[in-house]
Amino acid sequence: MDARVDQAPAIEDVAIETRNLNLWYGTFQALFDVDLDIRRGMITSLIGPSGCGKSTFLRSINRINERLGYVTTEGTINVLGNDVYRASVNLTQLRKHVGMVFQRPNPLPLSIRDNIIFSYKLHAQDRNRLHRSEQDEIVETALRQVLLWDTVKDRLDNSATQLSLEEQQKLCIARLLPVQPSVLLMDEPCSALDPAGTNAVEELIWELRENYTILIVTHNMAQARRASEECIFMLLGKVVEHSRTDEMFVTPAQKETADYIEGRYG
Repeated sequence: MDARVDQAPAIEDVAIETRNLNLWYGTFQALFDVDLDIRRGMITSLIGPSGCGKSTFLRSINRINERLGYVTTEGTINVLGNDVYRASVNLTQLRKHVGMVFQRPNPLPLSIRDNIIFSYKLHAQDRNRLHRSEQDEIVETALRQVLLWDTVKDRLDNSATQLSLEEQQKLCIARLLPVQPSVLLMDEPCSALDPAGTNAVEELIWELRENYTILIVTHNMAQARRASEECIFMLLGKVVEHSRTDEMFVTPAQKETADYIEGRYG
């Protein structure tokens, strides 16, 4: 791998660190010795052909892969210095700090308000003492953060499934924020959206950058170029290149990267 990031980040600047990460689905190996340092407070995109391991890697970080009973993982993943695979890890707490946004919006079949509050109550220690005024503040703050408040403030009791796909995806992001995650994982969050919706979510991602480390999987080369500061190219379960996004798209260090970016395969 050619890192080509200006220099190895200091430990305190690393949000996600993986070493010798290998993963198997049954007997099929999907990840091979993945070593990465993903910087805190930045947007990093993951690109590569379908089946190259991007989503598998993403789902390893908050251990969603383990919902499948035939997954085996070796190596280490540290999030903000904590080994997420140690035996004592509480998966609910891990997923509180490492939130996940999926390809298609998945709002709960509840009101817009209850979608936000449900997530908060799931993790809050004083969930039974939450007064209505406190709920209102949590809901408004989360919706303002995703630039959705002005659009939905007069219909908070309407079903979330009545929102447009763009609004649903923003709501799914807002649902994560009241529990104050450190990392947001996004698995092709714009794949179900039209160009206008995609643009709106990309603008939101940049708005969130100041407060969160964001790792985004995308098949859209233009999106990776627009919406990330560093970029990782994966191929056949391996990291081929990790560099600043502008460098990768202008002067890729590896032939495989150049071939993919220029559309010769994938």
